[in-house]
Amino acid sequence: MAKDRSSAGDPSRTLALLWREPGRPPAAGRGPRQGLTVDAVVQAALELADADGLDAVSMRRVAQQLGVTPMTLYTYVPGKAELLDLMLDTLFQWMPRSVTADAPWRERVTAVAEANRALYLAHPWVAALPATRPPLGPGLIAKYEHELSAFDGLGLPDLDIDAALTHLLGFVRSTARTALETQAAAADSAMSDADWWEANAPILARVFDPERFPLATRIGSAAGEAHQGAYSADHAYEFGLARVLDGFAALITERAAARG
Repeated sequence: MAKDRSSAGDPSRTLALLWREPGRPPAAGRGPRQGLTVDAVVQAALELADADGLDAVSMRRVAQQLGVTPMTLYTYVPGKAELLDLMLDTLFQWMPRSVTADAPWRERVTAVAEANRALYLAHPWVAALPATRPPLGPGLIAKYEHELSAFDGLGLPDLDIDAALTHLLGFVRSTARTALETQAAAADSAMSDADWWEANAPILARVFDPERFPLATRIGSAAGEAHQGAYSADHAYEFGLARVLDGFAALITERAAARG
């Protein structure tokens, strides 16, 4: 669906909802029963998305989840596009930001990577969303501020810091999506990677010529034995993150040398 991406709704209404001031809850046992809130709508939508995927999230389904009519729901959130931005920004607000500024920079950057990977694995629908126009809410801005601080004080120009963070998050998103696709394939086939390869090994043995493809035979066999399948999501992430960090280290050294 065209609206299953961030920032697809009305900008003014979306920003007003994202930056709303939270109201004070009524005192216990006093006043009328607390009614529906925007936060309650967002929570219900998150539960649906996490359980059944983003396709399950509609204004009607969310209303059913909350025990209200769809028309009632529209008085809190204009539509699914705006609701999606609220869902994303809420998850961004919940992300951990525990690593302190005095930690080594590799530890800080690794913490940023791990927090984003954990977000994608806990909420798979987020990894599938186009992210070129993220919701400009308080959760995103706080996330961006915190993640930029992982690179602060390293002597990098501002544009390099922004590009480095973008590169890091792109790497994490890519490996998370592949990991989730691997999980989905295993679930759809009701077979693990190891079982799938074992089942197809006799066919492959008949058509595959090791003498024609010596590198594929040797290296593929080594990887398959190590990973018990064609792919290991954890190995891909750990290997790739180490290379990303090494690249950042080279960039820091290069920029320092240029400054003289």
